[in-house]
This record gives sequence, C-alpha cells and structure tokens, in this order.
Amino acid sequence: MNNYKFILLILLTTFLMGSSFAVVKVALLYSSPLLLAALRFTLAGFIMAVIVIVLKRKHPTTQGNWIMMLTIGAFQTAGVMGCIFLSLRTITASESSILTFTNPLLVVVFGTIFLKTNYKLYQWIGVLLGLVGVSITMGAQIEFKIGILFGILSAVFWAISTLLAKKWGAFFDTWVLSAYQMLFGGLLLLLCSFLFEKPFFILNVNSFFILLWLSIMSSIVQFAVWYYLLQNGDPGKTSAYLFLAPFFGVLSGWLLLGEPLYSSLIVGGLFIIIGIYLVNSNFQQKSSLVRRTL
Repeated sequence: MNNYKFILLILLTTFLMGSSFAVVKVALLYSSPLLLAALRFTLAGFIMAVIVIVLKRKHPTTQGNWIMMLTIGAFQTAGVMGCIFLSLRTITASESSILTFTNPLLVVVFGTIFLKTNYKLYQWIGVLLGLVGVSITMGAQIEFKIGILFGILSAVFWAISTLLAKKWGAFFDTWVLSAYQMLFGGLLLLLCSFLFEKPFFILNVNSFFILLWLSIMSSIVQFAVWYYLLQNGDPGKTSAYLFLAPFFGVLSGWLLLGEPLYSSLIVGGLFIIIGIYLVNSNFQQKSSLVRRTL
C-alpha cells in the first residue's frame, strides 16, 4: 500500500472514530442515550450480518463460540457504547472522547495483570504519560459529573473487550465477529433501554440521517477501513495512529458544538495522545528492521 493511500485511509477511519462523539451529542437531542446506541448498532450489525451471510463467510459451528461472540459484544458494543452515550449527557464530546480513548493504556495494565503479558519500558512510560494526561484533563473539573465515571468505564470495557478479542479472535472470521458482536450488543442495549430508562426517539429528517451516519459511516465504514488497514499493512504502524482519534474528537467537539478548548484539555489531551502513540508503537521491531537494512 502506498503512503498516500495509507494516510488518506487512516485519516478517514480515525476521523470517523473521533467525530462520532460530537455527532452522538447532537443525536441525543432526539433520543434517549441507550435507545440511540441500540438502534445504531442493531442496524449496523444487521446490515453486516446480511453481508457476511451473502458472502458466505465462515460462521461459528459450536454453542461455545457463539457465547464468546456474545460476550465480546456485551463488553465492546453494549458496555463501551452504552457508557459513551450515557457520558455525553453530562460531559462534553471532547472529554468523553479523551477518556474513552485511554483504553490502549488500560490494555497494558490489564494485560499484565490478567494475561501475564510482557510490555516494553516505553509502553509503560506511555501508560504513565496517559494517566498524567487524564489527571490534567479532569483536574480542571470543579465538580464531579457522573459522565466522567461513564467515560472511564467505557475505556475499561473497551480494554477488556480488546483482551478478549486477542484471546478468542483466532476462532472467528473477523468480519463475522464484528457483525454479530454489534448485533448482539445492540439487542442487549435495546433491552437495557427498556429496563433502565424511559426510551424515546423523535423521528424526523435530522434524526434519521444522523442515525444512518452513525450506523453506516461511523460503524460499518469505519470498521471496514480499519480492518483493511490492519490486514493490508503493518498492524503496529496502523495502531500507532489511534492517537488521532481523540484529536478528532476534541476538534469536532469544538467545530460542531462550540465546546471550549481549555488549556487543561489541550495539555492533558497531548499527554494522552503521546501515551497512546508509545503504547501502540513497536520501536524494537523498527530498530531491528533498520539493522537488517544496514
């Protein structure tokens, strides 16, 4: 893949990741949060499920594998996205995106504790810088808001689902896993909506097109481009660019919603961005490639 194509696609997928926070913030004018998340991912999961069936992608053949996919969907779609949508009721899109995208830092911590994974020193430095960034970003809060807790929980659930996907991912076709975990997670969010909130959705032209954008562009297209990059390029290099997602989250919150760019938000966000870059980079692999070239 040439560099221009790579840069264009990485900008597209990280922009869709980050800007979805501001789009959801607007969408909450028309819907209760859990119902909005449920509609988004049920629709996206259904469309992708139809696609993988038509393409005859390999589906799980055992009950245990279906349960694994349901579990990943419970954490990745229901847990992560439910918490994001709930967080946006009380905090800004910028703050929610920054908190959510600290998940690569938590992957290092949880991976070490539960999977006994060994990480490099620079990755732990990235975790430390990320935690400093969160402290700076949230330290400006005069009062505690429940959205902060939901933002942190979204990162925790995302880190757990990442580790589960790493552990169980080899059992599944990537596209099948994505389709059904979104569909299962969306249906679980639908159940949670009727149990824990008073669901409502105001259907008009604006809400209809926002829902389509979130389901197709911010879910299906974002996923397709991201996995295309992972499968057709260097996964380490691709993952390192995840730092762009919270950048686009802050930028879209400022441009679309007029959210103020506090100095604490900018400085803390920069620390987190650097931390994410260090955690996802593979300098050892890069240096060995240089030595082989020389």
